[in-house]
Amino acid sequence: ALSEILAAETVSCLNQAMAVLQDIWDEIGIPEKQQLERTEAVKKHIESLLDMMISEEKNLKEYLLNSIAVCRKELDTLHRELQLAPFEAEEQGTILQMEKDLRARVQVLLKQKRDRKQELENLQERDRDLCDILCTAPFRIDSNAVPSLEDLDRYRRHLASLSTEKEQRQEQFVSTKQQIILLMEELDRSPDTSFEQDVVCKDDEAFCLSEDNIAALQNLLQQLEAQRSQNEAVCTELRSRIALLWERLQVPVEERESSAVH
Repeated sequence: ALSEILAAETVSCLNQAMAVLQDIWDEIGIPEKQQLERTEAVKKHIESLLDMMISEEKNLKEYLLNSIAVCRKELDTLHRELQLAPFEAEEQGTILQMEKDLRARVQVLLKQKRDRKQELENLQERDRDLCDILCTAPFRIDSNAVPSLEDLDRYRRHLASLSTEKEQRQEQFVSTKQQIILLMEELDRSPDTSFEQDVVCKDDEAFCLSEDNIAALQNLLQQLEAQRSQNEAVCTELRSRIALLWERLQVPVEERESSAVH
């Protein structure tokens, strides 16, 4: 095995180093007793180095095991928040590989959580805008919880429905407003109430498209149409009476035609 080969090479390097040290000590003339002391010092240095390396690797193993435990706990929480099936860790592979896989899984789920929360914020912002325009209640959803995919889908469909409703009410408002303006001009009438002024004078986008406002708009149009019909009926009656008087008074045709222009 590769580890056995490396161990043998390490022993060989150590033997060579000790042989070199022995030659140096002999050349210097260091007594045998001191050589033994120096050899013992070399041994202690090596043991200290090995102990330090072993301690570091044990710390690494402990760190990896602790990281695995933290990741599993975090994954349990994320699976619960994201409404996924309970997390089941695979026990296959080395500690290093398990830690790497679990950490990667945590990052994936954290991104899913961030994405869902961000989409929820975006949907709520759109919802607030539409609710302000339509005067409706906001969509009921827990802002603190992580929404499920089904929750987000329902929210999107709800906003699509609101957008359609807004477009329909906006078209209805613009069309009815044009009719109201024409009728007021025809009746030689100015907008009197604050509501009539909001309808006629304000920008289209500033008008609140609530159900009550749309109903009030239709009611105003009906009132103006009723007023025009009443005025037309009065005019018709007056014309008939004028025509009858012309006949009784035998007014010439030329005079009748000049008056009829008005």
